[in-house]
Amino acid sequence: MVIAVFTALIVPFAGNTLGAAFVFFLKRGMSERFQKALLGFAAGVMVAASVWSLIIPSLEASEGGPLPAWAPAVIGFLAGILLLLLIDHFMPHLHVNADEPEGMSAGLKKPTMMLFALAIHNLPEGMACGAVLAGFLAGDANIALAGVVTLSAGIAIQNVPEGAIVSLPLVSNGYSRPKAFLTGTLCGAVEPLGALLMLAVTEVATPFLPYVLSFAAGAMVYVVTEELIPETQQGKHTNVGTVGLAIGFVLMMVLDVALG
Repeated sequence: MVIAVFTALIVPFAGNTLGAAFVFFLKRGMSERFQKALLGFAAGVMVAASVWSLIIPSLEASEGGPLPAWAPAVIGFLAGILLLLLIDHFMPHLHVNADEPEGMSAGLKKPTMMLFALAIHNLPEGMACGAVLAGFLAGDANIALAGVVTLSAGIAIQNVPEGAIVSLPLVSNGYSRPKAFLTGTLCGAVEPLGALLMLAVTEVATPFLPYVLSFAAGAMVYVVTEELIPETQQGKHTNVGTVGLAIGFVLMMVLDVALG
């Protein structure tokens, strides 16, 4: 139990912190080609994790219930999409490589809105880890310790390049390298908070587990389709992002099927 909690809460955050530390080593930043490959890789990991680590366990956990097995998965998935859509629509934020802010106008400074964008991005990943951890702690037969470890490790792996992609542009926006590292690290702290949120919801009502699992999947898919994939398809080297997505998807699928 202790291993599962530590893995789900700390390992993904550690991956983000490691990536943020790249600001001390990559003095000239990151090439557009390499950045798109990493974004595609992160998208592939998140899509595969949504299917194998979240939606399939949600369907399995719903079998024998009062509703068709697909119903909780559909409801939870769409609810996750809707929540992220509302957050994206109302919260003022600015993506790292964007010129125009999104969300409601609030007169916030550019660095603050960039931090909000990063928080929106990281929240679903923490929710996913928390949802699987909640299933394991609740004794769900479809979720083993290996499943918790696999998902957390997969999220941590894709958090390393994400942490670098988040922190390096902050230097070009006037941040010192230590401040950019600290900011990137703090943005990753949203993930443990998201995990704890999912744990709290499941603790109140264990029968909600199928909804919680698919809810986290919907939130992650929203981030992938709204942010990651569009960023890989802008400008040059779009095929590199597609290849990165394929590699990330296959890697996470293999990890989940072989180890989970």
